[in-house]
Amino acid sequence: MIDVKALLLWTAVGFTLSVLIETPVLVFCLCERHSLREKLFAGVWLTACSYPIVIWVIPYFVNPVQHKILYLIVAETFAPAVECLLFWLAFGTREEFRTRTFYRDMLAVILANLSSFVVGEFLNAMKVL
Repeated sequence: MIDVKALLLWTAVGFTLSVLIETPVLVFCLCERHSLREKLFAGVWLTACSYPIVIWVIPYFVNPVQHKILYLIVAETFAPAVECLLFWLAFGTREEFRTRTFYRDMLAVILANLSSFVVGEFLNAMKVL
């Protein structure tokens, strides 16, 4: 049986922590053509789109307790891939596709995800979370 109350608390804490880690990475790493407002919005919006799926949906198909490595592979591939796509759909232009700024923005999104993953795993290993 799933403890829904604990899952909701974990979702709120994890989402907030992810936003606090990923947003500064996006602010500093996304291309200059994006306004600060767009960068801040992206920090919250991208996480809001992917985090519930990583926390609520993927565990339905891959048990993170029994198959942690598989879960991490699926979740940590899904999140940056979807966030890159969403960022591109929201802020990209056809002219910029496959240009230096395109790759920089995609790498920024991937780095933001990697940052929150590493911090989350560290806090988990330290028994903070």
